[in-house]
Amino acid sequence: MAVKRLKYCVNNEWLETKSGQYSAVMNPSTGETIAEAPIVTKAEAEAAVLAARAAFPEWSSQPVAVRTQLIFRFRELVNQRFDELATLVATEMGKNFEESKGDIAKVVEACELSVAAPLDTQGFALMDATRSHDINLYRMPVGVFLGVAPYNFPAMIPFGWFIPVCITSGNCMVLKAASLVPQSAMRLLEILIEAGLPKGVVNLITCGREALADIISHPEVNGVSFVGSESVGRIVYGQAAAAGKRVQALVEAKNHALILEDAPLEWVARRVVNSSFGCAGQRCMALPVVVVQNSVADDFVKIIKKLAQELVVGAAWDPATQLGPLVSQGQKDSVEQWIAKGLEEGAELILDGRGCRPKGFEKGYFVGPTILDKVKPGMTVGEREIFGPVLCVKRVADFKEGLALMNANPFANGSCIFTNNGYYSREFVRHTDGGMVGVNVGIPVPLGFFPFSGNKRSFYGDLHCLGRDGLRFYTRNKTVTTKWVSPEESEDARVSTWEGTINRKL
Repeated sequence: MAVKRLKYCVNNEWLETKSGQYSAVMNPSTGETIAEAPIVTKAEAEAAVLAARAAFPEWSSQPVAVRTQLIFRFRELVNQRFDELATLVATEMGKNFEESKGDIAKVVEACELSVAAPLDTQGFALMDATRSHDINLYRMPVGVFLGVAPYNFPAMIPFGWFIPVCITSGNCMVLKAASLVPQSAMRLLEILIEAGLPKGVVNLITCGREALADIISHPEVNGVSFVGSESVGRIVYGQAAAAGKRVQALVEAKNHALILEDAPLEWVARRVVNSSFGCAGQRCMALPVVVVQNSVADDFVKIIKKLAQELVVGAAWDPATQLGPLVSQGQKDSVEQWIAKGLEEGAELILDGRGCRPKGFEKGYFVGPTILDKVKPGMTVGEREIFGPVLCVKRVADFKEGLALMNANPFANGSCIFTNNGYYSREFVRHTDGGMVGVNVGIPVPLGFFPFSGNKRSFYGDLHCLGRDGLRFYTRNKTVTTKWVSPEESEDARVSTWEGTINRKL
């Protein structure tokens, strides 16, 4: 395939960077370069911010029904190009075709949430809050937002979690697409422009850290939506908050599942295989750790090993593939280093995915399903995010020990329990630190009508993405107090102050 030199977008125009610098976009199934993403200059990045600022007054003044009609049209166009978009995600990111279709489906789902803006961005009112004074609260657009997207969901996060909710709320956005996988976001922006996006409302760049830092601190940027690593997210949160901006930073995870002895083991194992190895483990709601009751741990490990060995590893776009490659050579190296680290720390290797080379795709970035057993507290392999197809097994005596072990982890994106015991299920829901909780559900991601609600060091900010949280994050309160004076009122009543009215009439 010819290597495509990509452009960035400002005011609906696709432009070539003047930096002369580009980063490689790879096909992780083959190890071949398929495109080059521009590393825009600081001036080009600022031009995207200023275009969004210039577009904000007109866009925010549009009736909310006009803004939602854009998303209705966009949704229909996405559905028409569904397989095209899924193939693009599979080709540049590496998740298998069914998972790539799920990535696009989440864009559609977010559109369906966003068109509820006429209902969910309503404020409230009180007539006669005090004598002849009415108070109305309105949800108003905020301004310009920066969206910083990761590589693992190149469609869902920028065009699901960020843009639909942001712009239906009346804001504008500068999207910093992930340089490893920019084409999915670029194609979706082309479709949004086709749907009638006004100039400047959404602008897209790919850039280096210096240009990104400048945008985060830019006085014309009002807020930041970030998804990525905990180390970077903490910096982004601190920098943006110090500059007086609102921030939502969704970061690292180390989700655990507690498997009790009464759970149907093979049924559970099939769900754990999907949760742990789906998307090659490159999702923040993956299930990289299972905490298994001692009485059934040996049996569970045998079953999960057998099922993992049956997974079909291959090119991402092949419909038969169940486990695709990691996104890059760097990520492959990182995951293999984590496996080695786990063995150094004393974990027992049950299944080794290193050296996985599917026939015909020997140069791809593949790591097969890997299982590490007897992972104990203090082993970093069981505490930090690996972001690869590696499952850690921890063993505990009972429910109480399992719950305490899970809650000791500093991350709390999600957690789940597998049991038929109602009491333990209820106690788990009440006391787990996980922000998204599954009962006999391996990936407890809620539908977009609810927030993606990670806790502890998995999230920095106050309002999460999606659901009512997302709509609140992208709007601000404006409270209006109104008094109309009747012709019959005395002169003293007409000139009385608000404070005087409260004192006399309450």
